Amino acid sequence: MDMATRIAQRAKFLETIRAFFKARTVLEVQTPVLYAATVTDPDVQSIAVPGYGFLQTSPEYQMKRLLCEGAPSIYQLGPVFRHEERGRLHNPEFTMLEWYRLGFDQQQLMQEVADLVDELLGPAEVQTVTYGELVADLADVPAVSRSDLDLQFARASESLTPGRFFIVDYPADQAALARLRPDNSAIAARFELVIDGVEIANGYWELQDPGEHRARFAQDRIHRKNRRLIDIAPDEELLSALEKGLPDCAGVALGVDRLLMLAQSANSLDAVLQRPKN
Repeated sequence: MDMATRIAQRAKFLETIRAFFKARTVLEVQTPVLYAATVTDPDVQSIAVPGYGFLQTSPEYQMKRLLCEGAPSIYQLGPVFRHEERGRLHNPEFTMLEWYRLGFDQQQLMQEVADLVDELLGPAEVQTVTYGELVADLADVPAVSRSDLDLQFARASESLTPGRFFIVDYPADQAALARLRPDNSAIAARFELVIDGVEIANGYWELQDPGEHRARFAQDRIHRKNRRLIDIAPDEELLSALEKGLPDCAGVALGVDRLLMLAQSANSLDAVLQRPKN
């Protein structure tokens, strides 16, 4: 595919996304991609910029601060950065779509995610599978390690093909920043979307309690220390904003490049990224 065609196809894809949210009165925002703080998540490695802070791995913290200040339902579409190996589905800089819907829970947001994917890829059935079903082979193994579970989960997710699948019912210890389900505190109100074996989106019914945020950030730091990763201090400006109150909402992050790759039946991100090849 020549560069002019690649640019035109991406432009149309982004135009469709923006039209989708305009029809739902969800407003676009633009938050910093370079900021003093970053995420504590031990599974997400940030790129440090000495003297300035970090390139942001997602706009999550910045968008939540806007919500705490009274923003309506919002979305952001733009570049994010992660320190990771390059590969078929990975690039240190990629395009993320992240949005937050006031008054939504995870089920309502899952439906909206499915609607957007139908708009971009064409309509198709979305099946639901639980986290427990994916790691069933390890469910009765005593003292199974978290790394074994993560590996089993990753392999099982990749095997969900062909088709579209929502993965739900994550255990509480993998809630990230999702709240726990009101009807079952052992389960996180979290979901992921996998299409043809490719992880596309990760969403939560958002945790509101600032004290629980602090506790989870502290646990992240313990995991980082155990894995010999650099220590990351919590974002105190985010925590201060959360003290004012995060409204009841659900949020999701979606990998635009991966979705565009599927839309074009391509085999890797290189086919859709607009950059010279090394």
